[in-house]
Parts: sequence; C-alpha cells; structure tokens
Amino acid sequence: MRMMRHTVAGETVHVNIPETIEDLDVFKTWARREARRGPLALDTETTGLDIFSDRFRMRTVQFGTAREAFVIHWERAGWFAEAVRWVFRTLRPRFLIHNAPYDWLVLNQCAGIPLESVAPMTRDTQIMATLIDPRQPQEGGIGKALKPLSARYIDPTAPDTQGDLTEVFRGLGLTKATGFAGIPLDHPTYNLYAGLDVILTARLYPILAAEHERLNVRRMLVDYEHQIARICATMTRTGMVIDREYCKSLDARLAEEAERYTQIARQYGVENVNSTAQVAEALVWMGETQILANTTASGRTKVDKAVLLGLADLDLHTWERVGAREPNPLADAIVRSKRAGKWRMSYVEKFLTNADSAGRIHPTISTLQARTGRMSVSGDLAAQTLPSGDWMIRRALLADEGHVMVSCDFDAVEMRVLAALADVKKMKEAISSGMDLHDFTASLVYGPNFTKHHRKICKGVGFGKVYGGGAATISRQTGADESDVRRAIATYDRVYPEIKRFSARHQRLARDNGMVTVTLTGRRLPLDRDRAYAVVNYQVQSAARDVLGQSLINAEERGVLPYLRLPIHDELLASFPRAESADLARELEECMTMTLGGVPITCGADIGGRSWGSLYGADY
Repeated sequence: MRMMRHTVAGETVHVNIPETIEDLDVFKTWARREARRGPLALDTETTGLDIFSDRFRMRTVQFGTAREAFVIHWERAGWFAEAVRWVFRTLRPRFLIHNAPYDWLVLNQCAGIPLESVAPMTRDTQIMATLIDPRQPQEGGIGKALKPLSARYIDPTAPDTQGDLTEVFRGLGLTKATGFAGIPLDHPTYNLYAGLDVILTARLYPILAAEHERLNVRRMLVDYEHQIARICATMTRTGMVIDREYCKSLDARLAEEAERYTQIARQYGVENVNSTAQVAEALVWMGETQILANTTASGRTKVDKAVLLGLADLDLHTWERVGAREPNPLADAIVRSKRAGKWRMSYVEKFLTNADSAGRIHPTISTLQARTGRMSVSGDLAAQTLPSGDWMIRRALLADEGHVMVSCDFDAVEMRVLAALADVKKMKEAISSGMDLHDFTASLVYGPNFTKHHRKICKGVGFGKVYGGGAATISRQTGADESDVRRAIATYDRVYPEIKRFSARHQRLARDNGMVTVTLTGRRLPLDRDRAYAVVNYQVQSAARDVLGQSLINAEERGVLPYLRLPIHDELLASFPRAESADLARELEECMTMTLGGVPITCGADIGGRSWGSLYGADY
C-alpha cells in the first residue's frame, strides 16, 4: 500500500493507493466500517470530459472520509475493478459527490453501474453549495467548483494541488486538455490530487448542511433538485440521433454561405468580418455614424451582434425583418457570414465529431446553470443559442427509428407566472377567460382599436418586466421609437399596478435579507445592489423554471421519461413511437398542466415528423 500524507485545515490526512490484492482487502475492511458510520465521498478521474466517446476511459475511482481516502486504479482492471464494483454491489452506501451527474454517467458508461442505483443514494455538494449562493465568481459569488468552495469553507490552501498538477502536466509536455489522459497512473501528484478531492468533499458536506440549517434552505428543495439532476442525467445518457448525411451536406452548404457573404463584405472594404475596427470604419463610411455613440470598455466602437442586427433590420430572435429601417447591406452580410461560420463550428462539426458509435450525441443538461436556477443545454448541443424559428440545425437531430419528434411548450408561462406571483387581477381575469394576454394588454394600453404594432410594443413591455429589459432594449427589439416605448411602460404600470407593488415589496424584503430574495420554493437569489429592480425578473424566471422542473418529475412518475430528450427554455422535447404519439403527447400535456396561485399553467404539444426541424418547417 502506498500512503501519502497531506495537511488540510491544520490536520494530517491520509491518501492510500492499493497495489496488491492484500491492499484491496484493507480497503474493503475500511469501506465496510466507514459505510456503517456515514456516507462515503466518491469521485472518479477520467481521460477527459467526452464521456460517450470511444476514446474515453475511467482511470481511477476514489472513496473517502474527512481524514482518509483510497484511490483505486480502475485502469488496472481485474481485482481493482472488482473492488470498486463490490462497494456498489455489496455495501450500497450513501455517497457524497461533487457534481454528481458527471460521475453517475461515468460509472454508468465505464463500469456498468446504473445511475438509477447510485443517484438515490447521493448528496451532491455542488447542488448544496448552489442553493446557498448560485452566483458565479464574476458575479461576486464563490462559484460551483470544488477547489474554490473548499478554499472558502475549509482551507484557503485547498486549490494548491490543482496548481501542482498543472505544473506536472507542463513538465510532461502535456496540456490541461491532454494531461488527465496522459499522466502516468502512478504519478504521486496525480494520486494525491485524486484522493484529496474526496477528502475535501467529505469535509464540505457537513459545513454546507449547517449553512442550509442556518439559512433555512428547505430540505424539500434539496431533494427536488437532486431529482431534477437525476432525470436530466438520464436524458443525457439517452442522447439524440443525428442525421449524418444531412450534416455532411449542411456543412458544405454553410461553408458556401459563409464565403458568399464574406465576399459581399469585402466589396465594402471589410477583409475580416471578425475585425471590429474594419467593420466600424466601413459602417461609418456608409453613413452609420450613430454607432459611434456606443463603445466597449476598451473604448472601441461597439459593433456586436445586437448592433449589427439592428442595422440589418433583423429581429434579434427570429432574424425576420423588423421594418424599422432600410437594411444596411454590410451589416446584413457580416451577421449572415458569421452565423454560417458559427453554425458549422458550434453545431454541425460538433455533431459529426462527437457522435458516439450508435450515431447519437449526448447534450449536457446543467440543471442549475443560471442564478435563477434556469437550466441550460451545452456540450454536444448549445440548444439555448439556436434561433427560435430556424429549422436548419434542428433538422440534423432525429427521433428514434419509428418515432416522431414531439414538442410540448408552455403557453406564455412567464406572463402567467408573473400574474400569479404579483396577483395581477386584470391579467388573471384575461388568462382565465382564455383571451390572448398581449391582445388584452394592448387594448388596455391603446384602446380597442390597437394595431399589430401596438401589440408588439405591449408584448415587449411585458417581457421587459419578466426579463429585466428597459425602454432602450424594448425599442431595439420591437423597432418602436424609445419615447413611444416609455409612454407604453408608464401606461402599462397604471393598468397593472400590482407589478410595481410586487417589485417594491420584494426589493424591500431583499434589502432586509442582505440583498437576497427568496422565491416561492425557498430558493435564495442574491441581488446586485445596483440592480435591485431585477427582483421581478429573478422571481418570475425562477418560478417558471420550477414549474418546468415539476413537469419533469410528473413525466417520470407517469412513465414518460424514457421518451424525453431535452428541456429547452419552457419546452420539453420528446421522441414518441409514431403509432402512440397522439396519446403520449396528451400524456405529456397533462404532466405540464398545473395551477400556480390560481392561474392555470397550460401548454400545447406539437407532433412533427422524424426530425426536430419538422416542428419548425423542415420536410422530414
């Protein structure tokens, strides 16, 4: 048995690395004893993050307590792998894991240990920490990574071994990307790093549990978040089928499109569409001098996506003409060239490269990504960045053989949640009577003879309340004059006074609570002092996310989970057998239908063809 010592918070801890069968017997005796006393911290070391790649391997599995860890070299197979399986098969202990979904999927994929058997026995310290403070470091929080959390709660020197390991990688001619696959299995720094991770996790758990008690973080919320994490890990494991032939043809088409628009940009003197200076200079030469009013932090003229889309008269979300101005041909060419290039790299090439041997990609679902708890889909598919109405990329993703794609989307869920939380009387009456909420609002703001343009402004103002957008943002998104938007906002506030009262009340409560607002489900959301007005946005977004989370739990309880593929914004995407699609779609609608504060939360399912794109106009 190789043994290593290290000091954590002034106390000596031990990391053990079994080398013989006899050493593994010592490990089993230790594991049996410690499993009786309490949970075991668990972690894995792997060759990278691409769990479903043919090249991916699990190298070590480590178990630990606050004072001792065992690093088992899974890569040596034989008795070492058997010792790991023995813990799960025979002891079935409770586990403490930091970022549990990753290790659930690693063990499922590499060791055949089903996540269904491990997840119910797990407490995830990353989830627990996020429920205390969901902010990232750049937002003023600690973040979600183990080392910074350990430095904050356990020992300021905790991240040191991470730096040591980076130095080892460099000395071996490896990078951070290749280091975990290339470092020798017996390297002492590598084994110390692996062992300390479970010791830190074991120490972090009781501290976080005490913080939960102090801050009144509800046990029900903790259990709920672990359920959501398990459900979403299951969807990641299932993955989605890609259409390889379509991807190859789309790759060629996007390459041609990017080059065509790049050539147009060159006609206006822009050799590099990614050069801010070249683009700004050319636009000013064309008479777009208004862009000089907005600069970046470094003092350069701002010509980001939002600015260019405005100049091209394109809607930020749909890329349809807004009708607010004559489109600038250079701005139009630049955004289209950059979009084609981005779609090739971020989607099509990633699909082709990352598909597993069965032709499936496995998007990563981060269940607590945003401060409000909103989920995100990343990894093989950055679903949140797909244009809302475009079918081209979605056409590459297929339902299973004999299945069709079904999307079930909430009906204006943010506005309904806002009506429920703020108890907006007129809004609730309109919803209950089945009226189109934006039509109803436009009639109150502009009178019964309102126009489509008036409706668009009112819709923008409503979403501004939900998403925190001001008059300038709404003006840019709707194409309306900013002064008109400001008048609409003032009238909106008179029509729905409860929203301003809701905001004032929760801002006051947040200030009394150290600038933290607490949601309906007990979620703690820190507010920035200079953006206390965002409290409405945070409350609504968080409650809408929890409505979606409850829908996922309902779907699992009714046996629909095996068909679910992704949660996206306020939508669930599913692959249903064609013959049963209508019945299963109704089942999913029932899972997503509920009542919040007397407001009906409703949804509608759309049944498409085999591709996801068929729900957006594709012919397959």
